[in-house]
Amino acid sequence: MSIVIDASVALKWVLDEPGHEAADALLDDELVAPALWLIEAANALWRLTRRGELTPDQARTRLTELGNAPVVTSDIEDDLFAAADLAIALGHPVYDCLYLAAAIREDTHVVTADGRFHAIISQSPEFAARIRMLESG
Repeated sequence: MSIVIDASVALKWVLDEPGHEAADALLDDELVAPALWLIEAANALWRLTRRGELTPDQARTRLTELGNAPVVTSDIEDDLFAAADLAIALGHPVYDCLYLAAAIREDTHVVTADGRFHAIISQSPEFAARIRMLESG
């Protein structure tokens, strides 16, 4: 069975932060994500350079590592309309709902380290089983 991961999980593969061990453990699974995951990860790395927490070379190296990660990416268009419908129904941004739409299409769940995303989806009886929080301990 595949698992959909989002950028919040993937970033833990290249950053030393809480949850990195749990994220690393997922690398043995069949991982899927909409192509957006790498864009979101690149943006997060950019923010870290802007704050002086990473050098541009460090950010580039980490982005290269992520680009080589064992994640099967799907085209955003595969799930865009479903994600837009989910966003409207759940009152949550389309970019996060792309991960949920991919999980529904793949008949699996999303693993996230994004507490807000997890909280919103967990409150929905229809979709609560489609999301899991990455362990950070």
